[in-house]
Order: sequence, then C-alpha cells, then structure tokens
Amino acid sequence: MKKFVGSENAVSAVVGMIMILALTIASVSIIFLYGVPTIYEMQDMANAQKVEQAFTVFDSRTSKVALGESPSQTTSFSMMDGNIRVNGDNTSYEESKIVVISVEIDAPWYNSFEQNRHRWKAWESYISNPDMNQFNASMGSIVYSNKDRIIGYEGGGVWSKYPNGKSVMISPPEFHYNGETLTLPIMKIEGDSVYSGKSDVGVTISSDNMPVILYPNPSSDSRRTNPLTSDKVIIYIKSEFYNAWADYANSLAYATATTDDANKTAIVELEVIPAMGKDSLKQAFKVGAVNQFNSAPIYNFSLDLEARASQGLNPSNYQITTTSGTKTLTYTLAKKGGANQLEIGLVYVDTAPGGGVETWSGNGVFDVSGSKEDQSTTVDMLSTTLTMNYEENSDFSWGNNTSVSINPDIALTKDQDLPLYNLTQHYLKLITMNGAVVFNLQQPGKSDPVDYDESTLTLYYDGMPGSITYLHVSRNDLTATLN
Repeated sequence: MKKFVGSENAVSAVVGMIMILALTIASVSIIFLYGVPTIYEMQDMANAQKVEQAFTVFDSRTSKVALGESPSQTTSFSMMDGNIRVNGDNTSYEESKIVVISVEIDAPWYNSFEQNRHRWKAWESYISNPDMNQFNASMGSIVYSNKDRIIGYEGGGVWSKYPNGKSVMISPPEFHYNGETLTLPIMKIEGDSVYSGKSDVGVTISSDNMPVILYPNPSSDSRRTNPLTSDKVIIYIKSEFYNAWADYANSLAYATATTDDANKTAIVELEVIPAMGKDSLKQAFKVGAVNQFNSAPIYNFSLDLEARASQGLNPSNYQITTTSGTKTLTYTLAKKGGANQLEIGLVYVDTAPGGGVETWSGNGVFDVSGSKEDQSTTVDMLSTTLTMNYEENSDFSWGNNTSVSINPDIALTKDQDLPLYNLTQHYLKLITMNGAVVFNLQQPGKSDPVDYDESTLTLYYDGMPGSITYLHVSRNDLTATLN
C-alpha cells in the first residue's frame, strides 16, 4: 500500500487552480488600473461633445436675440460633471476684449511703435498722439469647464480648449472680412453667475436690441469715418481661446494673424489702401502695399507737372523719394541735356546685409512744352519706350530671391538697358513689401519749380491681399442668466 502522505498525485491540480486565480486577480487589477480611467476619459469626452453641441445651439439662438428676432432665448445644457460660468463682469472683461487701433505710418513715433506692435498693450504709450485712434469693446464669455477642458461662447463664436493649451473653433465668430470691408459685430456678455452639478441648467440670453455703433462714429471722434484714411488697422483679441481666434483669422482669404502667447492675444493687422485715382499732386503722397503675387501690379503712375513761376520747369535735382526700413527708392528729374526736356534717373539702396546700391540713368527724356510759367510735362513712370541704363557692376535685388531680392531672376551687368516700366514694377514691389510707403517730392537746396495746385498725380495699382478700405464695428449687449 502507498503512503498517503508521500503521494504527489493532486499537486498539479492545486497549482493549476492557484495559477488561474492569480491570472484572474491580475486581469481584474489591470482592468481597474487601465480600463477604469479610460472609461472615465471616454465619459468626459462624451460629456464634452454634448456640451459642444449645446453651445452650438446656444450660438444660433443668441444670434436671433442679437439680430432682434427674439427678445430672449433659453438653451438647456446637460451637466454630467463640471461647471458652467457667466463671465460678464469688469474683472472678466480684462481677459476677454477686443481693441482696434488705426495708425499713420509717417507719424514720428511710428518706428518705435512698429517694433512692438505685435504685443498686447503696445499702443498704450501712443494713444495721446493725433496719428493714432484707439477704441475697444469688452466681450465676456460663457464657459463650461471640467478639469482642464474648457468650452465657451465668446465674441459670437464657440471655442474649445484642450488640456495641452491648444484651442479650436467649434462655430465661427461674428467676424467678416472680404478683402475690402471688415464687419465686426462684438457680442458683449453681461452677468456673473456659476452653476456646478449634474442636473440640467438653462442659460437664458436677453437683449434690448440696441447695438452701439463704434465705427464709423464721427460724432465720437472725427477720425472714425469711412473710407479709412489711416495707413494700418490692427485688431488685438485678448481671449482664453486666442490661438483659435488667430487660426480663424488665418483661415480667411485675405487676413493673417500673429499671437502674443504670453498675454493670450491674437493680433490681426490690415493695410489700408490709400486713395487711388487722379488728384492734385501733393508734396507727400502714399502708395499702399502692392500685390507681391502680381508680376505687374502697378497700372498707372504718372505726374502731370506744371511750372510754378517764370523760371519754368528747370530743376537741377528734383527728387521723388521714399524709405521703408533699410530700403530707399529715389527717382530724380533734372534739366541737364538742353531746353524743354527733363532727364530721369533712379537710385535704389538697401543697407541690409546682402544689399547695396543700384543706379540707373535714362536713355531718353520727358519733353517739356510751353514757356516760363506755362511750362508743363507728363512724367510717366510706366513708360515702355523710355529705357534706363544700369550704371553698377553688379546687382542684388534682381537675383536669387534672397531676403533683399525678388523676381524676375536677372543677373544685371553694367550698361544693361531695361524699360522704365520694368524698373517701376520691380522697385515698387520691393519698397512696399512691408506695407504702405510715403513718397516725398523736393528739390534739396533750391526753390521748388512745381506748382502743386495745378499739377496732378494719377495712381492705380493692385493692392496686396490683406488690405482694407471700410470698417464697421458695433457692440451688442447681451444679458446672460443661469436657471
């Protein structure tokens, strides 16, 4: 007979049961360790999607209130977790507002402002100057937050911010720009309340439908008129969702935006197109940024000059010159080769690294008619028949598309000839690359022979996309309550 104590027949069955039990416990532990947080995360995502859908409905109903179709609208939000808050008090307005400024590029302070213009409150040191006009409007917001996820209504749009700090647009704001006119109805939320819980909450929006016109508004400020007479319009949007505001502006056909991350601000900058057409010649006139994508953006650029006095049109060094940053472009007109004619020259200088000097002299002249105070001439800067002779040994602005050059890719050599038309197209694209410029007319050291009251300037060109002519800004006050 075998000894029972010494038998090993049942060992494998016991060990098997222990292993199965261990695997079961480990599996359950892994499920609890990884599965439960995933389930909670999926639950949070589902809740956030429901809230986003509710905010989209809320946006649509709020538009009806703002447009006067309804005095009030209520939207129900299903709250499984988190809280919803109305941010419509003075403290909230400091973090959710729009500031619009317009500036003159020939103002003596502009160069210092330009260096810091893409920073929140960059305008504050300059608002007392007559060449700057500034106005602002608070937006406020209604936001749902759950942990690090934030969804909100602000400025007429719905936005969603993720834990990594990136925000996206769910529904577009009331910001409309077609390349010529910017229409900006600003929705201002008023109220200060919060709700936390898991039951439904109703958000009611009401308004007296009396929008406040901020621009144009000449009764408030004589400079707030259309068409715009400033050189630039800069829009600062301070918001929790600032990077989504910037993305939205960049998605528009003609607008671009930058961000000031430190101050949670999106900055949209638009060039104002100076008036075009035929008008009296001024000793200073502006040319806006021309379309860099157009090979020949200048359509007409001519000066009809009339003599000021009995000495006639006999300048020794009449200059038409402009400067933009490191670049300077100068046309010269001089009576050198004989009576009743003006010779033209051109000098382009760029002091940036890789730049230099490019000098051209005319192979022809502009004829002067009449005598003494009745002398006159037409200087056509787009002449295709008058050619210019290159006087330098090398060039820098026509080459390989460096930071100081643009197409066409031409390797100029000394004594090479090009039509004046080509030079004007090329150099005006270069000089306006960073925005509008101001041309000044003068004859240094001598009396000016031009009668500006009788002389005229004709100027037409293709403005750079991202330009603006008309601005319309209003504010709609909306009262929000939680029920």
